[in-house]
Amino acid sequence: MVRAYVLVKVESGKTREVLDQLRSLPSVERADSVTGPTDLIALVNAEDPRGLADLIFRSVQTMAGVKETDTRIVVES
Repeated sequence: MVRAYVLVKVESGKTREVLDQLRSLPSVERADSVTGPTDLIALVNAEDPRGLADLIFRSVQTMAGVKETDTRIVVES
């Protein structure tokens, strides 16, 4: 199991729309709007690194309104 935090920058006015889409993904454990240089943060789970890559590249980065992602893999919890 791979666990990661995905930090997401979104287009102005699209935060709520992208947040709702993130929360609807089965691999997303939690997603929240945050302050700072990123707009959203999501805690995600995947079976393996390839599954994580698929989630990021095929599901998150292709959402309308997403400008940029930054993924941080959890190494110890």
